[in-house]
Amino acid sequence: MAKVQTTFFCRNCGASSAKWVGKCPACNEWNTFVEEVIHKEKADYKSTWKKENNGISKKPILINEIEKGNEMRIVLKDLELNRVLGGGLVPGSVILIGGEPGIGKSTLLLQVALQFQKHKVLYISGEESESQIKMRAERIPFANENCFLFTETSTQKIGKAFKDLEPDLVVVDSIQTLQSDLIDSTPGSISQIKETAGEMIRFAKETGTPVFLIGHITKDGTLAGPKLLEHMVDTVLQFEGDRHHVYRILRSTKNRFGSTNEIGIYEMQGGGLREVSNPSEILITQRDESLSGVSISATLEGMRPLLIETQALVSTAVYGTPQRNSNGYDAKRLNMLLAILEKKCGLRMGLQDVFVNIAGGLRIEDPGIDLGIIAAIVSSYESMPISNKIAFIGEVGLSGEVRAVSRIEQRISEAEKLGFETVYLSKFNKLPAHNFKIKLVEITKLEELLNLLFG
Repeated sequence: MAKVQTTFFCRNCGASSAKWVGKCPACNEWNTFVEEVIHKEKADYKSTWKKENNGISKKPILINEIEKGNEMRIVLKDLELNRVLGGGLVPGSVILIGGEPGIGKSTLLLQVALQFQKHKVLYISGEESESQIKMRAERIPFANENCFLFTETSTQKIGKAFKDLEPDLVVVDSIQTLQSDLIDSTPGSISQIKETAGEMIRFAKETGTPVFLIGHITKDGTLAGPKLLEHMVDTVLQFEGDRHHVYRILRSTKNRFGSTNEIGIYEMQGGGLREVSNPSEILITQRDESLSGVSISATLEGMRPLLIETQALVSTAVYGTPQRNSNGYDAKRLNMLLAILEKKCGLRMGLQDVFVNIAGGLRIEDPGIDLGIIAAIVSSYESMPISNKIAFIGEVGLSGEVRAVSRIEQRISEAEKLGFETVYLSKFNKLPAHNFKIKLVEITKLEELLNLLFG
């Protein structure tokens, strides 16, 4: 009887060890090593989809002798996904999409499969039955007669389906459910994820077929499985959002074929995910009159300018220690802005409870909305509303100066397009030679802003 072979793997980074160790030498995490049963691949094993090369072996060639490929990107009907991928799908690329359970990963890729008409699509599901996927597909207003569904987890059987069907696009839902006969451990283990992902990548590179992989995430928001999985694929996309809000953001964290600064925005509806081409209009609350504690800020999400609504509530602290609470904005930066208001502007913020919220469920890390946050806080403090035709752009320094921000022209153009009349911004911005119809008010310090808005 053959002896069972086991190896210890780090659940955080995927490093292996012959014995258990308390601290991983690769990522320095404690108590992450787990024992898994493994089975080495046989030397004569060949991929079921691999084409024979008639005994011709490759040899090193000069980089100058390599002919530049003329492969065209596959343009999808989903314009938001096209933007995030850098202009479309690259043949032979492997895209990993991660997100929280129920956020809409399967719905997004099922839409992509049904929109990919006149091409054969193979949708592999290891989590849901055929009837469940059919029920979801009936709610989506798209149809593809060449979309094939395969509910299987064995990569050997999936490889046979690749060979028989020869699809133009493959979707795997999810990579944690696949299992290879070459590994004796259970599905979802580190060794299984590495082996099955490797087989999917070999298929994509050998046949030139793009492959989408859906991945689960852990409690701390990272992709489940070893970090090595993110290094193996070509593109890593993160599907973000709040279950209590209808908006979803598709963000690229790695892209070998494009920029990682692009984002896609979707709205979850009963019939699937709807692309949001102009998110500024839906992120700004429609109201008939101006309200205190509300301001509009121009920010950037990736390469896209957005106008967002920043809300603030300032009230007298009644429990001794003032409360500081922020949703969608960095709490430490909020404390810094409150200290600047007290030190440089003379407002007694140390006796006030302050609550800040970014409308729409977004989380913004752009310092260019500092000016809008301060305007909303002072508006609530003084109980004086700000006109809903005014937008704010600017970063605030520790001495109370209003600093310039990047890509100011795009931010101003977005405000002008949405009908705003005035923009408050830093005097130190290098404005291009462009005739803006919108009124630009240039300031250098916070005191100027407060005098102009609140007297």
